[in-house]
Amino acid sequence: MTNIIKLEENLENLNELIELFGSNDKNLKLLKRLYKVNIYSNNKNIMVDTEEEFIIQSIKKMFYILIQLIRNSINFNERDIIYIKNLLSKNEVEDILSLFINRVEIIKTFNGLPIYPKTLNQLRYVEAIEKNVLIFGIGPAGTGKTYLAVLSALKKLKGNSIKRIILTRPAVEAGENLGFLPGDFLEKVDPYLRPLYDAMYDILGVKQTTEYIEKGIIEIAPLAYMRGRTLDNAYVILDEAQNTTINQMKLFLTRLGFGSKMIVTGDITQSDLPKRMVSGLVKAGEILQNIDTVEILYFNEFDVVRHPLVQTIIKRFEHDQN
Repeated sequence: MTNIIKLEENLENLNELIELFGSNDKNLKLLKRLYKVNIYSNNKNIMVDTEEEFIIQSIKKMFYILIQLIRNSINFNERDIIYIKNLLSKNEVEDILSLFINRVEIIKTFNGLPIYPKTLNQLRYVEAIEKNVLIFGIGPAGTGKTYLAVLSALKKLKGNSIKRIILTRPAVEAGENLGFLPGDFLEKVDPYLRPLYDAMYDILGVKQTTEYIEKGIIEIAPLAYMRGRTLDNAYVILDEAQNTTINQMKLFLTRLGFGSKMIVTGDITQSDLPKRMVSGLVKAGEILQNIDTVEILYFNEFDVVRHPLVQTIIKRFEHDQN
């Protein structure tokens, strides 16, 4: 049975209709796949071949949101539509719209382009970094955990709120066995720090990033080198924290100094630790709940900002391993 969805706001012109459906109706075709129903239009109303009230209401909200984005001159793509659809079951329309329309700029790139959170969890993560001393970002690859941590640190550095940024991670694997690789530590670990470099290059450019590293304003150090240090007036980011042992995590967290902030990122499903060894990231997530100025934020596959297929791949692997 075909149901008519009367749009809450009439489309004002043909251009709005074209933007709404996308070139060659690509947005409409995507929505058909997502909702698994036939959707078509007579240019005034949307017709849906279903009697499921939940689907009808979700599609109605979807078109309302997309029309508001068009009228606010906000471009959206396939990933955005998929993300909005996933949000609709648990979030209010106005909350979803606020993510896109009332966007909070994190920082500008080296070329002057603003960077915004792309998901609600990214927004919560950036806000948590601003408000807390110790922040954990836990979730799958591609959710922006490390990238946003580095951007937040660079914003404070550029604003002279901190004196330095320290980037660390377990070197390749939990045992930090890098001896078989050629070169000094930085040369050995460089390929594994590429996401951190990319974030810095985006904001500072290659030249200034290199200068900051040479001057020690940005320090890249193996986790083992944190022993015995107290880190004051710094943003300290521990990446790939799922590969830390409990003792390594304790070592890192107890380096916290005055005027500093620590951000710990990792994916607990991608640990390289021996199977029977508990990850320091897992343990920290369990025992550091409900502490003032500590925030533990979990990302999921819907927060992945890479190609939409990555969400499906993550979901299939997780289900296969359960």
